[in-house]
Amino acid sequence: MTTLPDLLADLDAEYDDIRAIVGGLADTAPEWDLITPAEGWAVRDQISHLAYFDDAGRLAMVDPEAFARSVDEVLAATGDPMEVHLSRGRAMGGDELLAWWGGAHRAMVDAFAVADPGARVPWYGPSMGVLSFISARLMETWAHGQDVCDALGAQRPATDRLRHIAHLGVRARPFSYMVRGREVPEGRIDVVVTGPGGDEWRWEIGTDGGGSTDGETGGPAVATITGSALDFCLAVTQRRNVADTDLVVTGALADDWMSIAQAFAGPPGPGRPPN
Repeated sequence: MTTLPDLLADLDAEYDDIRAIVGGLADTAPEWDLITPAEGWAVRDQISHLAYFDDAGRLAMVDPEAFARSVDEVLAATGDPMEVHLSRGRAMGGDELLAWWGGAHRAMVDAFAVADPGARVPWYGPSMGVLSFISARLMETWAHGQDVCDALGAQRPATDRLRHIAHLGVRARPFSYMVRGREVPEGRIDVVVTGPGGDEWRWEIGTDGGGSTDGETGGPAVATITGSALDFCLAVTQRRNVADTDLVVTGALADDWMSIAQAFAGPPGPGRPPN
């Protein structure tokens, strides 16, 4: 069973991987302004996004009332809700930007290290359990880090930390439909992906009419998704179009889900066009 210290250690490792990639950039390096695959977002924007929401995560944990007020301010504002933190990061040199992210990340991890694992964390949608919240921050760090890697042409090894992201992607299937005003179709989907070490990771989805379960049902799957865990994570975080992965998606239920899958909170993501 995954524990809070395990998750926080994995989140730290995910941060370290991306920090090592951008940490070698000079303060005024032009690479900070390279456009990433996220439309309109440069490398610096990806880092300021992570810094801002790590700051927000710490506040949500240590002062839920102050966090709620900050959410009300965001909801009351007009225009792009991301503009505040994007503008802040665009006014910084690379060194200051990295200091912001580093401080925000460390403060958030320290706050959660002493948290009750059974507590709930308020967020911009429904509240989340502590373990789910840290899994979500790990997913966000990995996904925005992928955009940075794509922009810089950097490589990072796949690790077993992908299992957290794959699990979150599976658990978020109902949300992917809800945020689009749709009902979750009934029927079973089997997800069987191969981790970086060759282990098989398996989930059975929808056996109860839309939810997720790891149990055996005894019946055949209506639809299946197979392939590498890396490509599954790239698809459910909308960092790759499923057509550009090695995933084998079989059955209408699986096709429908993978066309809208998103492991992240917020409004429906636009996805990535196929290459």
